[in-house]
Amino acid sequence: MANDLDPKRRHELAVEGANVRASGRPKDACPYPLESLERIAWVEGFDGEPIDQGPDLPIDQT
Repeated sequence: MANDLDPKRRHELAVEGANVRASGRPKDACPYPLESLERIAWVEGFDGEPIDQGPDLPIDQT
């Protein structure tokens, strides 16, 4: 998915998405087309995690 982008560009888009979130703007402020690689990378930055990776499970304490 977003791995097809140049790594530098992917990082730039993720930072852009994170900055938008930090400024208090909503996720729908993303300027990139739906289902584009740019949007996927931007949303990953906004959410703070890769889209294709599920949440981390709790560490078993037993």
